[in-house]
Amino acid sequence: MDLARYLRPGDRVVWGQGCAEPQTLTALLVEQRHRLGGITCFVGLPAAGVIRPEHTDVLAIESYCGTGSNQRLHEAGRLAIVPVHYAALPGLLAGGRLAADAVFVQVSAPDEHGRHSLGLADDYFSAALDTARVVIAEVNEQVPYTFGARTLSAADWTACVATSRPPAELPAGPASATAAAVAARVAGLVEDGATVQFGIGALPEACLDALAGHRDLGIHSGLLNDAAMRLIQAGVATGARKTVDPGVAVGGFLGGSAALFRFAHCHPAIRLRGTGYTHDPAVLAAQWRLAAINSACEVDLSGQVNAEVAGGRYVGSVGGASDFLRGAARSPGGVPIIALPSTAGPASRIVVRLNGPVSTPRADAGVIVTEYGAADLRGAPVTVRYERMLAVAHPDHRAALAAELEADLMNGVRA
Repeated sequence: MDLARYLRPGDRVVWGQGCAEPQTLTALLVEQRHRLGGITCFVGLPAAGVIRPEHTDVLAIESYCGTGSNQRLHEAGRLAIVPVHYAALPGLLAGGRLAADAVFVQVSAPDEHGRHSLGLADDYFSAALDTARVVIAEVNEQVPYTFGARTLSAADWTACVATSRPPAELPAGPASATAAAVAARVAGLVEDGATVQFGIGALPEACLDALAGHRDLGIHSGLLNDAAMRLIQAGVATGARKTVDPGVAVGGFLGGSAALFRFAHCHPAIRLRGTGYTHDPAVLAAQWRLAAINSACEVDLSGQVNAEVAGGRYVGSVGGASDFLRGAARSPGGVPIIALPSTAGPASRIVVRLNGPVSTPRADAGVIVTEYGAADLRGAPVTVRYERMLAVAHPDHRAALAAELEADLMNGVRA
């Protein structure tokens, strides 16, 4: 395919993130970039790593996150970070300040009616399918057919390529003993019948695995991963008590292994929905006992959360944590959770002053969990928060943190 027939210099192109990346089309974009002129690409969480720093001689790369291979782009000074709430992305890409001129979309083989599933993601990018000048589809016969809010037919795209290739996988790494200890604390906060939301990575997966002894859990999340699959297979996540979408696990995209893709194929209890639904405040607040489980790079003693920068490197995102934490706070019986190990190497991740931006304000802080306990900050005055946060810091760092806090207070630095 000659992309120059469809793309114009100055276009912004967006595609599905993670496992939903249409790798044939993104590889063509890289190969043909010098003939296309200046193209801006809005990329999400990478799984395939097709875009590399050397490709930015022509391509300009934007993203909401610094995860995975995006770190290499950022370290090379070739990634423009857009710090934005995840829920705002559909509007920005579909006619907003980041409006997409072209969308690359990976879809499944057609059903008997000629309709193609979005397969591995609906997520934030699909809103731009209705507004972009150009839609180019990669029809991949190895993509699962999943159910959701929309399907596509040949009439919905400008051009397509047919492929048969395994989708990129997004496996979580093995959980450490510390992560398992944090997960056990988190599991103690989640009641039977709760609906859970969770982030990306080894710690959130460990938290889900720690829920294996629970009953009738529901799932409503931006992501559906292998750990969620295991809960469904084990009869733990039945969704029986969900007040919204009962009996169905809802997510924005599939992020995991080939086993997850096979499991999700034509599975009636799996639904992929757009970000406008998965992160909708009204939908989240209406869900009974929503337990929002999110992670962080560090948290300060008042409850401010940095989920973006670690060790001076942009590794995370603003993401959807605030959306889900606020939703859980409004949900009947809900609990907003930030989970993290107390240290990263020799450094404390419970700090007096953040070493990065405030991704989630302290007003949205709920329960901060480390391997040493759970600090419930809901409705707590700042002075009480200090005490509770010190109690969940690593014991080796508590005295130094307390001394640093006292010095700040003596110098007039107050809440």
